[in-house]
Amino acid sequence: MKHLAFATLLSTALAAQSYVPNRVFDTGRGAFTDFESMAADLAKADVVFVGEQHDDPNTHRLELAVLEGLARRGRKVIVSLEMFERDAQEPLEHFLMGHMTEEEFLKVSRPWPRYATDYKPLVDFAISKEWAVVAANVPRPIASEIAKGGLEALQPKSAEDRKLFAADLKCPVDDAYFTRFAEAMGSHPAPGASDDAARKTTERYYFSQCVKDETMAESIAAAFAASRAGDKPPLIVHFNGAFHSDYRLGTAARVARRLPNARINVVNVRPSKDLDAIVATDADRKIGDYVVFTAGK
Repeated sequence: MKHLAFATLLSTALAAQSYVPNRVFDTGRGAFTDFESMAADLAKADVVFVGEQHDDPNTHRLELAVLEGLARRGRKVIVSLEMFERDAQEPLEHFLMGHMTEEEFLKVSRPWPRYATDYKPLVDFAISKEWAVVAANVPRPIASEIAKGGLEALQPKSAEDRKLFAADLKCPVDDAYFTRFAEAMGSHPAPGASDDAARKTTERYYFSQCVKDETMAESIAAAFAASRAGDKPPLIVHFNGAFHSDYRLGTAARVARRLPNARINVVNVRPSKDLDAIVATDADRKIGDYVVFTAGK
């Protein structure tokens, strides 16, 4: 692999950048613990969700520290990303193998605007360890179509397009996840819109969110199934916006549906203005297995 020529230097440089002051709350114990104890526990899992607040620099440095902590414990990892979509998987694999330059890869993969600072370090670290990376999400144009037209927008899709989103879609509008989503949306009714129209708008946006969750979950489950050979199959670490995995809902719930026997851990990463003043709340105890407060906003 061409990338290995700089792997040691890259790994050393990334390690120097990844530490950020933090406090880790272990929800199972109801007590604060330390980062290394959390990493040792996560290393025993099958799938780990890291739920982030987008665009917070210290959050992204800590995400890299999670991968480093797992690597120190000898765990091989598959890195799964909300931030790349399924149609970017083939160029991503070419890039990982050194068959495509980073510039060429980024031209065809629609990276998020802050890719260079937020997610490139994760991909580079995976390259240095020869880990697989999964472009897990549904393509944005398809998600946008659903937000405008509901799930019916998927009906005319070709067999080739259907490979870009999950085959098994379960999107009820009477569960806790829909309720959280509707509350977060505030229903966003247009001026003068009726309650019924506002509800339908919320449902369309929810269906778009649900298809993202289902597609990421299917991508994770497929990577899990394909990696089971050998004595020590890799751990899958999926990075997504926290809403997709908080309270074990969203993508996390849909992975649990597909992998009922897998150990799934959920981590919520949250910037804090004052690490010394943090008091964990009842909501924090329910949000996942760990809440990592980072020095930040």
